[in-house]
Amino acid sequence: MTPLLSMQLRSFAAADPGPGGWQSVFDLAKAADAAGVDKVVVSDHVVFGERLDAYGQPELGGMAGGRQPTGPDGHWLEPTTLLSMLGAITDNLRLGNNILLAALRRPVILAKSLATLDVLTGGRVDLGVGVGWQAEEYEAAGLDFADRGGQLDHTLAVCQALWTSCPADFSDDRLTFSRIYLQPQPVQPGGVPVWVSGTVNPRAMRRLARFGAGWVPWGPDMGGDMAATIARMREAVAGFDRDPSDIGVVGTLPVVRTDDGVDLAATMEGVPALVDAGVTDFRAHLPIPDDPAAAHDYLADVVAAFRPAAGR
Repeated sequence: MTPLLSMQLRSFAAADPGPGGWQSVFDLAKAADAAGVDKVVVSDHVVFGERLDAYGQPELGGMAGGRQPTGPDGHWLEPTTLLSMLGAITDNLRLGNNILLAALRRPVILAKSLATLDVLTGGRVDLGVGVGWQAEEYEAAGLDFADRGGQLDHTLAVCQALWTSCPADFSDDRLTFSRIYLQPQPVQPGGVPVWVSGTVNPRAMRRLARFGAGWVPWGPDMGGDMAATIARMREAVAGFDRDPSDIGVVGTLPVVRTDDGVDLAATMEGVPALVDAGVTDFRAHLPIPDDPAAAHDYLADVVAAFRPAAGR
């Protein structure tokens, strides 16, 4: 797999940004596309309750020491809608979620929405999924938070059935249908690629083995010795009878900062080892200028440095 350079767009705000307040998201996406960045991803929250401290509890699916970037009244854009807008104004960027709470969506509607977006963007869509950490979000959707993993697996199974067969048949303990037509089908063979988020634990690794084109490490598996972490993931996936050699992995671009900003040359020195370890999607967290022209020039320099370091 060709190593990609990706970045996360800030699709949320602590308060209403007002008329035109989201234009910076569009400007940055267009600058990234023109500069040669490979992929952008956006976050997801449908609603919030008031117990945001749950984000810092790994036992609920959060991250130790983590803190939500907004209060419960923060403004979060719905990601599939946003990605549709971004797809219309870009030509080459892959468009993904980091991550979508797919279990909150009715599976047949999610399958239709993403298939449509994949067709309209010429096959540029990736679906990143996770179970989330917030019970209130599931309660507001009429779903059992304790069953969030089972609901996510069901959702992905329905989507893949509808994306890979037409007419499609499906049956599990939640839903049965036969000879159902979903058209148009996604452009990408096998349907929209699914990137599964989670730690190296049996439930997440079973999900990755069954559905995953790629893995989005979470919590303690996001940093540290990525070679060892990826080796543990591959061993776990192999235990579920899946060849892990074709599973992509998200990693963090190892940014080296100085008093003057980012040392691009030093940053890229860390890329080859991560490529050798198995990282295929390098998420870049960089001090990108606000001005669209300056953002383009800055990102073009990053891309020019990244590609030879990644062996492209």
